[in-house]
Amino acid sequence: MTQPVFRFAPSPNGPLHLGHAYSAMLNHDMARATEGLFLLRIEDIDTGRSQPEFERAIFHDLAWLGLDWEEPVRRQSEHFDDYRAALDALIDEELVYPAFMSRGEARAFVAEAEQDGTPWPRDPDGAPHAPPLDRERSASDRNRRMADGDPYAWRLDMAAALSRFGGKLDWEETGAGPDGEAGAVPADPASWGDVMIARKDIPTSYHLSVVIDDALQGITHVVRGRDLFHATSVHRLLQEMLGLTPPIYHHHRLVLDDAGRKLAKSKGDRGLSALREAGIPAGDVRRMVGLES
Repeated sequence: MTQPVFRFAPSPNGPLHLGHAYSAMLNHDMARATEGLFLLRIEDIDTGRSQPEFERAIFHDLAWLGLDWEEPVRRQSEHFDDYRAALDALIDEELVYPAFMSRGEARAFVAEAEQDGTPWPRDPDGAPHAPPLDRERSASDRNRRMADGDPYAWRLDMAAALSRFGGKLDWEETGAGPDGEAGAVPADPASWGDVMIARKDIPTSYHLSVVIDDALQGITHVVRGRDLFHATSVHRLLQEMLGLTPPIYHHHRLVLDDAGRKLAKSKGDRGLSALREAGIPAGDVRRMVGLES
């Protein structure tokens, strides 16, 4: 029987808050309950926002909470070659294409298209699908612009990917989705449109790196927030395209503030270090996020 492997994968772009603590402790609890492994992964592909002091704080905060993890810790910034190899495979199979439109150009295109009152399709997060102009460019135009040094990202050709790998895609869910989904959940990658697979400055995106990392680390159970439930559809498609074994997924509830809003680093929500400095015992954090002591 395969030993269960769980992971907590924070980004070092700000202090951990109670939502991170809940996810980390839940993963740790589930690993220990199943005699599995608990891994820590630092998701620092965004090298511009990731800072060493935040990474050090992650280790400090998790140790304060009484968690321990396997060594070595995987840092995404040290494994760009893994992501580049996967991206190259998708390029060779003509399943991705270079996208030259800037965000401003894409917003302007969508705004103009909606002037007749017809809403532009949007992904589950509410963002507009990518306009089709880059996908419809000729090979000669793409090659010319790339040779000229025009900046571009790589987008998944969703129609091409689904025609070859769409089939019956689902995943095993032991948590719950926004509408209570559990069990075998049908994947709907088309709802995301032509998602970005690699950014302009690095050979990957969150979607690509997370499925590569989970496969290379042998993760058997992905336990993460319900806000990533719909993204699993994209991840299942990528796993199918790259020949990767999908893990079991468990999407847990989110820790909310008094106004019912999801906690976020970008909103400056109180970090674990601030709780520690205020003299709150680490054991009280479990109670604060609704976990048994």
